[in-house]
Amino acid sequence: YIPPLIWGKSGHIQTALYGKMGRVRSPHPYGHRKFITMSDGATSTFDLFEPLAEHCVGGCTWEFGAMVNYIKKTYPLTQLVVVGFSLGGNIVCKYLGETQANQEKVLCCVSVCQGYSALRAQETFMQWDQCRRFYNFLMADNMKKIILSHRQALFGDHVKKPQSLEDTDLSRLYTATSLMQIDDNVMRKFHGYNSLKEYYEEESCMRYLHRIYVPLMLVNAADDPLVHESLLTIPKSLSEKRENVMFVLPLHGGHLGFFEGSVLFPEPLTWMDKLVVEYANAICQWERNKSQCSDTELVEADLE
Repeated sequence: YIPPLIWGKSGHIQTALYGKMGRVRSPHPYGHRKFITMSDGATSTFDLFEPLAEHCVGGCTWEFGAMVNYIKKTYPLTQLVVVGFSLGGNIVCKYLGETQANQEKVLCCVSVCQGYSALRAQETFMQWDQCRRFYNFLMADNMKKIILSHRQALFGDHVKKPQSLEDTDLSRLYTATSLMQIDDNVMRKFHGYNSLKEYYEEESCMRYLHRIYVPLMLVNAADDPLVHESLLTIPKSLSEKRENVMFVLPLHGGHLGFFEGSVLFPEPLTWMDKLVVEYANAICQWERNKSQCSDTELVEADLE
């Protein structure tokens, strides 16, 4: 990966640029969008109605699983390439590792810029190196705005909610300055966890990664300001032990940036977009060649 000359080697600029630009301007195919309506009144891509059932949290896989099962049922001959970015990487890896059945018809999985263990990451998010504490504050402030803008739907007297949410103190939410405070006061209670430690342990994908048997590519950037370098020992160790796991660690890219382009202006198609497509194409070609070899061996066996 060769970053833009002037600003591309700054993980902070890459991260900020992705946060501002994202993939809104990226090329994308136009066609018929397929979706499934969830039991909570949402689609697989965005909420349409006020949730009526339990809410999905960072490590919750039932909503993603419902989408995958719908696709498998609707297109029974289709094989899947599963890709997750940041927190989405945690969800897809946890989903695949939860049960062997979830890996059926999955060709490969790609996880980009996730932290693997929320329990280990929480300590680093309170540190000031790489400005992580500042990012933590910004993300917490944004999450507070989202939660409080829907407080009637979440905490109103007419809303059916878990018993553990009954004692939620909104004043603590107003004064929260970190994601951990929000998770402890609100998010863990949605699923009835007794402690933040239990919530982070259960909802992280780290203890499920060794159960994934399909080809798995884990991608991080060495200058990602959100993912501490100590967390990168998790994918590195896994890739050294498992033949199906590939760990990719460019020096630059920030958090989900990986922009390419000229001196000043980035291209909308990023290096990461190309990497995911090339990896998926390579796996598809490998599967195709493997099937052809199997067919040839069967023919030769019949001739003998």
